[in-house]
Amino acid sequence: MDKKILAHFKIADPALFSVLKKIPDKHTLIPKKSPDIFSDLIETIICQQLSNKAGATIFERFRSLFPKKIITPKKVLAISDEKIRSSGPSWSKVSYIKNIARAVESGDLNLQTIDAKSDENVIVELTKIKGIGRWTAEMFLMFTLGREDIFSYGDLGLRKGIMKLYGFKKEPTVKQMEKLVTRWKPYRTYAARIIWRSLEI
Repeated sequence: MDKKILAHFKIADPALFSVLKKIPDKHTLIPKKSPDIFSDLIETIICQQLSNKAGATIFERFRSLFPKKIITPKKVLAISDEKIRSSGPSWSKVSYIKNIARAVESGDLNLQTIDAKSDENVIVELTKIKGIGRWTAEMFLMFTLGREDIFSYGDLGLRKGIMKLYGFKKEPTVKQMEKLVTRWKPYRTYAARIIWRSLEI
């Protein structure tokens, strides 16, 4: 991890920095761009409201429906809803997956140019599609586009992590979180990843 980022957290938030020091594989905290944006977006939908393990298992079963495990919008639309459902996603997620595939195929959603948009414009574009809410768009920005300064107030793990790390007696409000989150700019994605890891330490 870049020394200027370590220095930023050391000064801006000693509590968060104390967790960061305990993480041995700091390179895993660095946001990276995905080489397969469409597949990652589908994975984010499948993993909504599931544990990491459950989400990964279902996504792997879903990938196995495709020749050489290569997922494309056209191939998604060619598979029956029943077959997708049999791999594990709920019926509502099956419809969301098809919605995304249709949007990409029709040109309503252009994933080739989406990385050129601002964070908020990416969220606006994605949330036009039924099944993609703000949380999904924020995860997409963090984990697929590799944006460095994203935080999701709606993420349960982040709320629990903040509660534990900063000694809140109950889940913090958005207003309480905003006071903390402001300190972390322009590296809020790093902070989010540190907080998620803090729940494992």
